[in-house]
Amino acid sequence: MHSQAIDRDRPAILIVRRIIYVHSKPPERSFGDRLEQIDQASPFPTCPPGRQSLLKRHPSSKLKRMHRLLLHNEQILDTRENSLSAGQVGLLNGWGVFTTIRVHNGVLFAFERHWARMQRDAKLMRVPFPADPRWLESRLLSLVEANHAHNATLRMAIVRNRGGLFEGPAIARDFDLIAFTTGLKDWGTGARLGVIPNGRFSAGVSSGAKILSWSQNLVWHEEAIANGYDEVLLLNERGEVSECTSANLFLIAGDRLWTPPLSSGCLPGITRELLLSEVRLAGMQAAEKLLTLHDFADADEVFMTSSTRDILPVISIEGIALRGGGQQTARWNTAFQDYLEKYSVTRPVIMIETR
Repeated sequence: MHSQAIDRDRPAILIVRRIIYVHSKPPERSFGDRLEQIDQASPFPTCPPGRQSLLKRHPSSKLKRMHRLLLHNEQILDTRENSLSAGQVGLLNGWGVFTTIRVHNGVLFAFERHWARMQRDAKLMRVPFPADPRWLESRLLSLVEANHAHNATLRMAIVRNRGGLFEGPAIARDFDLIAFTTGLKDWGTGARLGVIPNGRFSAGVSSGAKILSWSQNLVWHEEAIANGYDEVLLLNERGEVSECTSANLFLIAGDRLWTPPLSSGCLPGITRELLLSEVRLAGMQAAEKLLTLHDFADADEVFMTSSTRDILPVISIEGIALRGGGQQTARWNTAFQDYLEKYSVTRPVIMIETR
């Protein structure tokens, strides 16, 4: 095992085999003691002894479930109905695009941005996509009304139905629209992150696309929960910080708010986009910049963003607490909530056909 000398007066990065640690202040134990406790079979060095299963840590009674009704193309159906076919090639191959939208006071927040991103990703992945955004928005709002989900999370997917060797017989549509809602999740006061090296390949053709082939992100997230974390920070093939499995990352350094550029392999998150282009905070500037774990260790504050979390502070990386009291993060969150409220009030009303 190889290690490098650490200057205790400044944050540093320690690389051990392929496991990366962030050190922001001297721990109570020596690093030698810390390394002796590493579980070499796990990507997470601070894994507690005797891992608990996910079922024990998260009993089903506490998990958020989707609401009873879902949208399938033009129909509102009970989730227990059999409405899909194994012959839809996108279902078994992850051939489709999706997005997650915040529903606020009955409004699909930033819908036009979700639409534009899905349209781009669908073109990249050769997924047929509906031509009329108002048609799609009205169908989604009908689901919101049916589930009385006026303040909720909405997940929608466009699934490709045709193509390849295993296309089923009598498939009548080129794509299917599938959407469902669930309640808002309480993410707590902050997130504890693990680190995954080579978690994103920024040079990939589909890098940054939000596609249905999402299982590796789910695996990493489950492993994070099982090992005492809330999420994982993903590095790309060059060792740069990219994103989390389902969130973008920001750091505050003085009067600057920095986030990794899209060239890092991160997904162009909607909340990320709004902080860069629309949400303003006096005395602060937001911009993109290539970032490393050193930058996050040196940062005044760190937070993550997504449509389900809005803005959530990051309190530790690999078990090492980050400095900063969260005051600037709270200011950015207040500014974002103000934008959310204004958007919801000024968004044009879409007439929904009821039956």
